[in-house]
Amino acid sequence: MKTLTLGKTGLTVSELCLGTMTWGTQNSEAEGHAQADMALERGVTFWDTAEMYPTNPVRAETMGRTEEIIGSWLAARGGRDRVQIATKITGKGQMVRPGQPISGATMRAAVEGSLRRMGTDYIDLYQLHWPNRGSYHFRQMWRYAPTGTDKAHETAHMTDVLTTAQALVTEGKIRAIGLSNESVWGAARWLHLADTLGLPRMATVQNEYSLLCRQFDTDWAEFSLIEDMPLLAFSPLAVGLLSGKYAGDVIPDGTRRMHTPDLGGRITPQVFPAVAAYLGIAGRHGLDPCQMAIAFCLSRPFHTIPIIGATTLDQLATNIGAVSLSLAPEVLDEIAETHRAFPAPY
Repeated sequence: MKTLTLGKTGLTVSELCLGTMTWGTQNSEAEGHAQADMALERGVTFWDTAEMYPTNPVRAETMGRTEEIIGSWLAARGGRDRVQIATKITGKGQMVRPGQPISGATMRAAVEGSLRRMGTDYIDLYQLHWPNRGSYHFRQMWRYAPTGTDKAHETAHMTDVLTTAQALVTEGKIRAIGLSNESVWGAARWLHLADTLGLPRMATVQNEYSLLCRQFDTDWAEFSLIEDMPLLAFSPLAVGLLSGKYAGDVIPDGTRRMHTPDLGGRITPQVFPAVAAYLGIAGRHGLDPCQMAIAFCLSRPFHTIPIIGATTLDQLATNIGAVSLSLAPEVLDEIAETHRAFPAPY
């Protein structure tokens, strides 16, 4: 497992990030601890969570449970400095602080809550889960209409959040800040204000990215490279679709589809032919399809850290093993051809 510097933060993290959002629903506390143990043993020291986790589905009675499981692992194992923890403040919605947008005040309260649940004094990377103004992520691009955004209002909001972030950094409660489910305009505005006002810089962006979801490949790729803003790629296996376990439109016991049958809008008439094409590439070249999908993310010309999740230790071991795989040029060529055939299956 390689380590690398996370953008301009000065933080050193592993080349893969451990996703934890199943801990507390699909995975018990003991299973979450076992995954944490395996990840640390194999060099995955960068972990991602959120105040609203676990998901699939999000429930009021379970919100915060994933951070609590991380906290109980830290209490049992010790060594907070062995891992770099990223978490997130929930955007405006109905579950956490219903109807309240992200603000400096809600950010401070959310940070304090996450610190308490995890039993730690600091958060390495603190992210905004989605922007107040909305976004095209979560399959919203098909009806996306970016009208009505008040630039002055957004500027005031961003300045408020960055000012609070500066105070939290000074207090030692967070080390860096980042974005999630954000657009290029939003990221550019955040960086402009940070540079202009001398406030903390948004260091990373956590957007969905996989063989089936490649919205990042154009404007975002350019922005990410030039501004040294790494992509934390969530759902690199397209929530399990690229493993092939749902091929034929089945719903195996114990899988995410038992809780969310449409996989958050990812089940479409186009998705299974696309999955079959990628499984075919893996099969022809003797590759594990999960490892191929993760290795593809690692091969991109922009700085990408895939966030890997699992519900079993065998799945986690396979996913971690992707760091040893370098895709041959002919594999990448076939992937490129398949992407042209199925550019946006969901």
